[in-house]
Amino acid sequence: MSEYKHGTMDVSNQEKTFAGFITGCIWIGGISIGILVFLAIFNS
Repeated sequence: MSEYKHGTMDVSNQEKTFAGFITGCIWIGGISIGILVFLAIFNS
């Protein structure tokens, strides 16, 4: 087996994917909170 060297793999693609996932979660959370506030204000 080859020797393992920690930190030598290129992870830029994984970092971009994770950043997109976090951004999407923030957007979905914000929109959900906005909808809940709208429903609470207008008592729908």
